[in-house]
Order: sequence, then structure tokens, then C-alpha cells
Amino acid sequence: MAGRLAGRTIFVTGGSRGIGLTIAKRCAEDGANIVLAAKTATPHPKLPGTLYTAAAEVEAAGGKCLPCVVDIQYEDQVSKAVEETIAKFGGIDILINNASAIHLTGTDSTPMKRYDLMHHINTRGTFMCSKLCLPHLQKSAELGNNPQILNISPPLVMSTKWFKDHVAYTMAKYGMSMCVLGMAEEFKPYGIGVNALWPQTGIYTAAMAMLGGGDAIKSQCRRPEIMSDAAYAILTKDAKVSTGNFYIDELVMKSEGVTNLDHYAYDPTAVLMPDFFLEDITPDDVVQSLVDGGGVPAFSNDTTMSAMSAAAAAAPEPAAAEPATAGDAAVQATFTAIQAAISPEVMKSINGIIQFDLKEAGMWYLDMKSGEGDVGMGKPPAGKSDCTMTLSADDFQKMFVGKLNPTMAYMGGKLKIKGNLGVAMRLETLMKKMLKAKL
Repeated sequence: MAGRLAGRTIFVTGGSRGIGLTIAKRCAEDGANIVLAAKTATPHPKLPGTLYTAAAEVEAAGGKCLPCVVDIQYEDQVSKAVEETIAKFGGIDILINNASAIHLTGTDSTPMKRYDLMHHINTRGTFMCSKLCLPHLQKSAELGNNPQILNISPPLVMSTKWFKDHVAYTMAKYGMSMCVLGMAEEFKPYGIGVNALWPQTGIYTAAMAMLGGGDAIKSQCRRPEIMSDAAYAILTKDAKVSTGNFYIDELVMKSEGVTNLDHYAYDPTAVLMPDFFLEDITPDDVVQSLVDGGGVPAFSNDTTMSAMSAAAAAAPEPAAAEPATAGDAAVQATFTAIQAAISPEVMKSINGIIQFDLKEAGMWYLDMKSGEGDVGMGKPPAGKSDCTMTLSADDFQKMFVGKLNPTMAYMGGKLKIKGNLGVAMRLETLMKKMLKAKL
């Protein structure tokens, strides 16, 4: 049966898998025309699916699909995809800026090619796709087709917390949200709605699976369908009224009358992991934006948003832990077990030096790069560490006995990582070996 988006043409960037594909399929269920603009023309060595398998899924859901091989860093490729869209479907009614790149490292550990990639895809790509689709969205408005832009980006909260450990990524991701802030007002005279959508909890996709954690992290996350259902709710609102909002998926669904969200969880009994950028934001912080005559939860782009940002920026940073002079006995025992678990295979897998700042037990190091490997208290004698992991001694113990997943600890704010995030995530190789040996 045709739905509210039947016949509408929706241009989705990065839609070959994950949240982008799930949103595309939800819109296709209405009979929408879907354009998938993504790079994955051939199979990825670690991620499932291609642009063409995604297109087949979209058409199986009920829509027509145009797959376009596009790297949104390049204007000519985006322009060509837009032209092909107009030739096939006659217009563009909705743009979903979903494509994104992530590299969570500090300033000194961020290669400029990674910085450029994030800014080219996240901020520049979003701006460029919006610019190139704008003339067609204006025509859509003239036809009364309720044109919209939806960016998959977080609310703008100007707290140092979200910048200090990965300023390059936060700048790039917030750039997408700044496009919402500016374009919503700029495009309002045309009747084009511009909004953002971000998840309240972790969303488990193939990309997140690459970070490690398996079923443990998966159980703490929701399915991407909560994002697609929330996106559908936003895209079917009146664009002349619903614009300039930073929507959160959970709150959108509750405003739609879906109060029980258990079906979106992989494990309804588990405590869900708060998503990145939302750790300290609760539903009580949310502004009730009067959309379509009803209270639809969203972060507004008005002075309330500015007040929230100012309050967050003024919040004091957590006090630094007092330096310890000697290692805790339990921590010492864990490092002894780590030493015993080191092997050439594990060293090759991790290939890095990790500094641990254990708040109640001082500084420790794990050298998985030099000689036969080494552990000890203090700074690594072999030289500068690749990354520093800051956490409590108790959480450190829990990580190495399998009671706390490191990815979940990082996403939930219990674990801070400065430097090369990849080296830290590869540490799970050693943890799994220790657990297997029942150490």
C-alpha cells in the first residue's frame, strides 16, 4: 500500500549499509524513489554488502532505487549523481546527509589526511550536497511536495568534554549540525525544512561491530530501525513548521505514541549504552518544541539551545585524581597475569605501547611493540606511548575479567582514551586470550 512518501524522491548519502540503508528501506516501504549515493561498489574486506545489494534491499522493500557510485568529497561526482536523479525521477524532494567519517584521536595523534577526510565528508560533504540539491528542493516546494533535509548529526552542546579528546572529529561532526542551524533559517522562506536526528543510545551496526565487543556490546545497543522510524516521523511532518530542530530518536518515537521501545533493543533486559555526545543529556534537558501544534521533543535552535550550551560550557571539569605512589595489589596481580598472556601473536595483533592512568593505583604501562613485550609501573622505558587509557582501578579490573566491555566503557564515559584509539581497541585481543585461559 502506498504511504505518505509515495512518489517522493529521496537522496541518501552513505546509504549502502547501516543507519542510512535502514532509513532508505523505511521510506521505500511507502513507495518512495530512493537514490543511494555511496562509495561501496565492490565488497568491503570487513563490512558486509555493497551499493548494489543495498539497492536490491530497497526495491524489495517496495521502492524504486537508483544506485550511484559517489565519493561525496568530489563535487563532480555529486553533481553527476544529482543529474542522474533528475533524469530518472524528475526531481529531489528529500536529502538525507548520512555519510560520515570518524577518527577519535587527540590533536597530536591525528594525521592530517584523517583530519581532511572527516572534514571533507562530514562538514564539506553535507554542505555541498545541500547546495547542489537546493534548486531541486526549491522546485519541490513549488509543487507542494514538503521538501526536507535531514542530517544525521548531534545536538550542538558547547562543552569542552566533547572536544578535548578528539577535537578534529567533533569539529567535523558539529559542522553537520551547524549546517542545520544556519540552513534551517536560510531555507525557511522557501518552505524547506532542515533538521538533525541523533540516537539516544548506541546503535549496533556492522561499523560498530568492527570496534569489537561482539554480543556484549550488541546487547547494550538498539537496532537501527529506531532511527529509521524516527526519521520517517520527521520527514512526514510539515516542513514549513518542523525545521531547525535537533531531534533525538527515542524522544521522537515517544512523541509518536510509542512508549514501549523494547522491540528496538537487542536485549530488552540490558542497561542501554548512552550514545556518543549524549552521555550527560537526559529527557529532562529536552526542549518541548511545538511542532505541528503538538509537543514534539527536540533540541530547539532558539535561545534555549544557547542557554543549554552556555550551561554545559560553564560546568566544571571533573577534579583530577590524586597521584598514587604505589600500585594496588589487585592491579599488580592483573599486570602479572597480562605479562604471562603476552605472546608473539598477541604482540603482532596489538603492536603498540599503552599507558594506563589508574586513578587509585598510579601510572602503569603495557609495551606490546618492543622486544618480547613488557609491563610495569610508571612510564614505558621504551619511549612515548601510542595511547593513554584513563579509568578507575576498579573498572580496569572489571575489563580484564570480562565484567566490563572496553567499547561500552569508552562510549559510556568510564574510559577515556587519548592518542591512537585503534591500539586501545586492539587490546581486546589480549583480554580475550586471558579470559580464554581463565586468568
